[in-house]
Amino acid sequence: MDHLDRRILAALQKNNRLSFAELADLIGSSPASCMRRVNKLRSAGVIVADISLVDPKALGKSLTVVVTVELDRERLDLVDDFKRAMRAAQEVSQCYMVTGNADFVLIVAVEDVEAFDVFIKTKLYTNPNVRKFQSMITLDRVKFEPRLPV
Repeated sequence: MDHLDRRILAALQKNNRLSFAELADLIGSSPASCMRRVNKLRSAGVIVADISLVDPKALGKSLTVVVTVELDRERLDLVDDFKRAMRAAQEVSQCYMVTGNADFVLIVAVEDVEAFDVFIKTKLYTNPNVRKFQSMITLDRVKFEPRLPV
């Protein structure tokens, strides 16, 4: 990946709806070159998705909770079971396996405290491998920008 690829990625992370002509003007290249490079970045798995970021509040999900989860046993099959369960949980927008005191960090978006209570009762308390969890209700979203420095 060279400097031009990095400029393309930086531009697309800000606005992935640019035409190849607009992208070319922005980064100082030709539309054909931009198209080839973007297609190559997609096929190489550098660009993994073209998505729209949606404000959770616009969908009625006014409560965001950060949850740390500690598993009871760290057998591979049990860890995989937990990962599958979190992928399937509609309330979980992000799930990270981490090092340190917790095994996982979840970002949970729900309508209100009652909906969060339902989530923990149905997804965490019922999981026999969840040893403990801690939740932190967010007060203010300071940054909502999943861009990477390129």
